[in-house]
This record gives sequence, C-alpha cells and structure tokens, in this order.
Amino acid sequence: MSKQDISHNGNLSILKKIDKLRRSTFNKRQMELVEEITNEGISGQEELLNLLIKRIVIQKSEASCLDGFVFQILNKTNFSAIKKNVDDYFSNGIIKINNKGLKIDYQPLQNLLINQEFKQADKLTQLYLCRLAGIYQKEQRNWLYFTDVQFLPAQDLHAIDTLWRIYSAGKFGFSVQRRIWLANNCNWEKLWNKIGWKKSGVSSRYPNEFVWSMHAPNGHLPLFNQLRGVQALKALFNHVAWSKANIL
Repeated sequence: MSKQDISHNGNLSILKKIDKLRRSTFNKRQMELVEEITNEGISGQEELLNLLIKRIVIQKSEASCLDGFVFQILNKTNFSAIKKNVDDYFSNGIIKINNKGLKIDYQPLQNLLINQEFKQADKLTQLYLCRLAGIYQKEQRNWLYFTDVQFLPAQDLHAIDTLWRIYSAGKFGFSVQRRIWLANNCNWEKLWNKIGWKKSGVSSRYPNEFVWSMHAPNGHLPLFNQLRGVQALKALFNHVAWSKANIL
C-alpha cells in the first residue's frame, strides 16, 4: 500500500468520525470522537475546524456544547496554522452575543471562559448578577437576597448561563445546577454533595476548597450565595429564564 493510499484511508476514517459527530447528540462518546480526531494530527484538526466554520460561520447555527468542546481543543492546538485560523474566524469566541435587549456586554465573560479562567469568570458573574438586580451601586453588598432574583432579566440570565455551558462542554452553568437539583427531587443536601459545594456534610471554603478547572464536578460553577440559605438559589432555579426560549 502506498503512502497516498494510507493517507486517503486515514482521511476517510476521519471523515466517518466527523459524520458521526454531526448525527449524534452531545455525550461522552462524542467527546471521545473529537479527541480521536484531534490525535490524527493536523489533518484531523483541519476537519474539526472545517466543521466548526461550517456550523458557526456559514450556517450561523447557535453554538452547542459540542462546538464549545471542539473550539476549546482547537484553541489550544500546537499547530500554528490551525491556531491562526481559529483566531481569524473566532476572534471573539463562537457565541455571537446579540446585545439587543441585553443590559450588559458579556464579551469580557466570554473572554475569561474561552481561556478557562474560571475563578475570575465566577467573580465577574457575581458582579453581573448584582448589577442586573440593581444592587451593585445602591447597597454595600455583593450577593443577592431571594427578593432580588425576580429583577434579573431572563434574557441576560440565559446569556450568562449559555456562556458557562458552552465553554465548559455542558459541565457548568445555573441550568446545569438546576437540572441536578430537579433530578434529586429538589433535595439541597444531595445537590451540595453532587456539585461539590459540600464534602462529608461540611461546606467547602472559598476559594481554596473549590475547583477552578474542568476537573470540577458537574454543576460546580458558577458559585452562588448558598451559605446564606437556599431561598435565593431556589428563586434562581424557579426563574422564568428556564421556561422560556431566550436566544442570545
């Protein structure tokens, strides 16, 4: 078999895997496929980049968790040609934020999440929430009471959550925490332990006992003022943002 035949067969293998990515929902197997394609070297990463460009740039599809996972891998590539194209096509990330109707420009949060600077992204998220609730300048506190949550605009809350979900491959976000809460019959103690806010019944101390990386449990970030009781977080989980289609 010639080198050309081997190369051709290799490309067919990559394209078959790309096709599987297109046809299945985002799950652990999809992540494994992306990693397998990535390990094919520059030819595999070129196909992943083509897939991302087709979906986000040409088709203008809304970014998915798969897109976010692919983007994060390509953004860390060792191939300079790939990285240059990623920077050229997605200089501001893969989420096109529609600022119409939003109270805040969320590009700074997107930049932090692109670089997986989760601790700073968490701090900025808390600042945004206080600003959205109208307490940032009025009062000397940087947390929300449950009565403040009703003032969070649904579209803005959805925008924040989308950024967290997409750039964490579906691992982080308020909607992820809410889903875990509902799956555990709204049991708070089960939620705390599932998402790592408590260990053996003891609340994790900020910041050193929290995990500021993708190694954290699902739903670990962003944080909320859970130590002040559950009413504010319950209000957040019952917010209208999760029952509406609020598009970025």
